[in-house]
Amino acid sequence: MQEHRGVEVAKGVHAVLTGLADDAELIVSELSANAILHTASGRQYGSFHLAVAASAQVVAVSVTDDGDTGTAPKVEHQDQDAEHGRGLGMVSVIAHRVVVHDSDHGHTVTAELYADARLGGHPC
Repeated sequence: MQEHRGVEVAKGVHAVLTGLADDAELIVSELSANAILHTASGRQYGSFHLAVAASAQVVAVSVTDDGDTGTAPKVEHQDQDAEHGRGLGMVSVIAHRVVVHDSDHGHTVTAELYADARLGGHPC
C-alpha cells in the first residue's frame, strides 16, 4: 500500500513540476544571476547554493549567495526601460511569495510557486 501511495505522490510532483517548469526555470536563472552579479558569489572563489523543493502543491526555489553586499536583496520598481534592477521584481510577480533571509554569511532568496490557483498560484 505504501508503494502505491509513493507512486501517486511522485505523479503529483511530476505534474506540478511540468506545469511550473518555465516559471521555475526563469526564477532559477534570475536568482542565480543576481547572486553572481551582486554578491561575493561572483568572485573568483565564490559560489552560491541552489535548492529546489517540490510537493504536489508547491515548488520552492532558493538561492543562497556568499553575501558581502552591505544590503539585502529587495524588490525595486524600475522604469520598464531600465537595464538593471528589475529582476527580483519580475520574480515577485511570477511567484506567489518571495522571502529574503539574511545571515552573517549571505542571503537566501526563496520563491514559491503554487500549483493550485486556490492557494494563490496562477495558471502558467
